Amino acid sequence: MKIELLGAPKVIMSNPESIHNYFAWPSIARLQNGKIAVVASGYRIGHICPFGKAVIAYSEDEGETYTAPAPVIDTVLDDRDAGICTFGESGVVLTSFNVSAAFVRNFHKEHPYREKYVNAYLDQVSEEEERKASSTYRISRDCGVTFGKLYRSPITSPHGPLELKNGTVLWVGRTHNPNDEFLRGRDFIRAYKMDLNGGMEFVGEIESIYDEEGNQILSCEPHTVELADGRLLCQFRGQSLDNRVFTVYQSESADEGKHWTVPRRLLDARGGAPAHLLRHSSGTLVSVYGYREAPYGIRTMFSSDGSEWDTGYVLYASKLGLIPGGDIGYPASLELRDGTILTVFYAHPEENGPAVILQQRWRFE
Repeated sequence: MKIELLGAPKVIMSNPESIHNYFAWPSIARLQNGKIAVVASGYRIGHICPFGKAVIAYSEDEGETYTAPAPVIDTVLDDRDAGICTFGESGVVLTSFNVSAAFVRNFHKEHPYREKYVNAYLDQVSEEEERKASSTYRISRDCGVTFGKLYRSPITSPHGPLELKNGTVLWVGRTHNPNDEFLRGRDFIRAYKMDLNGGMEFVGEIESIYDEEGNQILSCEPHTVELADGRLLCQFRGQSLDNRVFTVYQSESADEGKHWTVPRRLLDARGGAPAHLLRHSSGTLVSVYGYREAPYGIRTMFSSDGSEWDTGYVLYASKLGLIPGGDIGYPASLELRDGTILTVFYAHPEENGPAVILQQRWRFE
C-alpha cells in the first residue's frame, strides 16, 4: 500500500487566548445535509480538569473551514471523549462521559499551580451532582442544529455508536467507571441497542483478555464498523497495568453484536491505540490509531476484509522529542466526496503548548 499526505496538518479547534485552551479526543461524521461535523472535548485547562465540554463544529466546504466549536454537553463535571453517530434522515447522537470530582482533585495534587483554581470550582459541585457522573449522550432530530435532553448510558466509547444497515443504532463500549479505575474482572466491552428515547437494551459482550501469566488486560475504547456482508468488526484498546501492553485488539460478530469472536491482537505489544475504523468506498478497511512511542504520532493500517492488516503507515509524526504522558492520538476518519480521507486527531504542535484538534487530508493507492 502507498499513502500520500495532501498538504500539511491543519489546526481546526483551539482557544489560544485563554487558559481554557486544551482540546482532545475528537470524532468526525458527515451529516445528512452534507455538512461535516467534528466533535471533541474542549475549553479545558489540561488532560484532566473539571471544565471540559463536548463541543461541535461544522464545515460546509469539505473541511476547508469550520465554525467555532460550540458546547453540546456541558455538565458540572468534566465532559470527555466526544463521539458522534448519524441515524435516519436527520438524527444525530453526540456522546461523552464524566469522571468524578474526587478523581480530578486527586490528579491536581501533583499540579499545585492549578490545584487552587480546580478545587475552587469543584467546591461548588454538590455531592448529589457528583453522584450523577456517568456516560452521557444527547440526540438531535434536525441534523445537529438543536439537541434534546441529556441521557445516561451504562457504557462509553471515544467515538460513539453506529447505525446498522437495518436501521438499528448499536453502541459498543466499555462499562463506565467515573474513577477511571482498572476493575479486575469487572471491565467489559458490551453492545447495547439504543431506542433513541433514552433506552439501552443489552445485546452481548466481548470476553475479557489476559496476558501470558493470566493477568487480565484492560479492554476499553472500542470502535465498531459494519462490513458489506453484515459482520461487525470491533477494534479496541488493550492495556496492562504495567503498561507493557498498549495496543489494538479485534473481535467480530456475525449476529449484530450478540456473540463475538475471541479477541486477537493486531499490533506489537506497544503498537499503539485506540483505533477508529472506516469502510472506504473502494471496499478497503482503514483503521487509524495513535502511536505513543517515539516518534509519537498517528498511524494507519489497511485490510480487505478484516482478517489480515497491513500496518504501520505514518499519517502524522510529532516534531517534539518528548510528549509528557504520550498525550496524542484518538484519530477518527471520514471519506471526502473525492475519495480522499480526512483524519482528525489531537496533538501538541508546539513545545509547552496546549493540545489542539488537527486534521490531515490524505489518500491511498
